[in-house]
Amino acid sequence: MGVRHISWELCNACGICIENCPMDALRADETTGKAFIQYLRDCQSCFLCQKECPVEAITCYPSFERRIPQAWSA
Repeated sequence: MGVRHISWELCNACGICIENCPMDALRADETTGKAFIQYLRDCQSCFLCQKECPVEAITCYPSFERRIPQAWSA
């Protein structure tokens, strides 16, 4: 949905994007510590990762899907 690209060349593995993602869609690579998109479908296009990235390594696009939202059950 929102996150379309994370540049590994620009990413400095600070983890700010991962900490700021309210949907927990991003993860850190085990070897490099750099962010990657683990759960793309969970992204809600909030742009917090892109906004908070100090090196502008993340590119987001607003996008809308035509799927019916599922109720979240605990």
